[in-house]
Amino acid sequence: MLVSRPLEARLSPLAPTLHDFTTWAPLIRLLRECGDARQSGPDGCPAGRIGRGGWSVPVQRDFGRRPAAGEFEREQAAVDRVRALLPEDDEGGVRFVARFADGGRRAVVHVLEPGPAVEDGIGGQDPGALLLVEGAVPEPWLRLPETYPGTVPAPTRDPELLERTLRERLPDEVGATEEELAAAEARLGLALPEELRALYRVTRARWKDWGGDYERAVGVFRQLGCEVFPPAEVYVAHAATRESLWPHAATEAVGTAPDAAVQGLVGSPGWLVFGDNGGGDRIAIDLTPGPSGHVGQIVIISHEESVGAGLVADSLTDLVLGRRATGRRGRGHATAAPPVAYVNASHVPDVEAAAHPGLEVLCLGVWDTAPLSLAPFAALPRLRTLTAYPDTLADPLEIAELKHLEFLKLTPEDWRVLLDAGAVPRTLKAAAIEPRNHHPLAVTAVANELLTLWNRPLIQETVLEGDLDDPDDPAE
Repeated sequence: MLVSRPLEARLSPLAPTLHDFTTWAPLIRLLRECGDARQSGPDGCPAGRIGRGGWSVPVQRDFGRRPAAGEFEREQAAVDRVRALLPEDDEGGVRFVARFADGGRRAVVHVLEPGPAVEDGIGGQDPGALLLVEGAVPEPWLRLPETYPGTVPAPTRDPELLERTLRERLPDEVGATEEELAAAEARLGLALPEELRALYRVTRARWKDWGGDYERAVGVFRQLGCEVFPPAEVYVAHAATRESLWPHAATEAVGTAPDAAVQGLVGSPGWLVFGDNGGGDRIAIDLTPGPSGHVGQIVIISHEESVGAGLVADSLTDLVLGRRATGRRGRGHATAAPPVAYVNASHVPDVEAAAHPGLEVLCLGVWDTAPLSLAPFAALPRLRTLTAYPDTLADPLEIAELKHLEFLKLTPEDWRVLLDAGAVPRTLKAAAIEPRNHHPLAVTAVANELLTLWNRPLIQETVLEGDLDDPDDPAE
């Protein structure tokens, strides 16, 4: 939607809003004087993003010199004029594109507000994924654990030995009451494993009990084998606890190899998180192990990965006693043929090599020969994600033959072919636009056409115009 603000609203000094030219004037003046053409749009128009948590604007920076006095403060002040007017719950922020006229004296600013149907992206010119179906998540986030009847607790599991050992090591600790443990179980909707109950009977791991003594807390955690959470903070690592942006999540695949100790999932109702390794990775008791694992084994869930967990110990008893698992696989894919294929000049050399019935994700990257046909993929039953760099598709209309797509990322030109032919796959749950070397306003226009097809909220575009050298500007 395009909104042009009347002059009176643009220049009002009494109640500045995000849609007043005076709100943006200090930043646009800065870009006129110190803009970096290398970071601007394809036509040299400055473009960027401003959010409550940070900003990205094309200000020229010389990292080899010391900034002049007040240089960064001027940028901060200009950006803060905009940030102060963003809603407190606005996670996506606002994007802008500026054009200069009259030799730089005047400017036109396009203010782009993504809205609830646009996922926050990276970089000022990237609108992020378009959420075509409200609440939809990529298929791997829906996958639940398998049941392997042969899995049993490890023979090293010994709640009595665990509790006895911890009482000897930590004689002064305050243990959790039965009421506290029962409250945790009621909140979680499941019974705490006996080993975890034994640990909490010795210490409830509350900072309040340590009186703010950091060294004492570190000593306790060293004896426990990790930074243990209090019972009230234990949680289940369902897939929803592992957030990931659609363009990344849609290219993930899950699977469990026949000899894996841990199932290759995004999350599981059997991953009971009770601690941390001190670096942001969660430590969990695994009640849904892989085919070669043990019920109640200890796994680590990396904050840098979106799928799977690593095996740490066969039991909580082993973790506390310092006996770590070795020589067994943590996870893996169920088949030899990879479910994700990256076809590009330096990876998979041709589409035929990538096409097989188990393929779920096809990413077409930089290609230095003739564009590719999608015909080899037309009958594949599980292909759900396609991303394509510029000039990689011989005929974008072949996408219509891919019947199970839930995520599609294309250039504006390829989207244009599908839109004009009425051939955009209606199976899509989310979409993205490859912004490389494209004007952000052109990307926005295509994005809004796609959102319109699904009757989703549009990216709001407001056009502001004003005199950058106005002597009456209150920002001066």
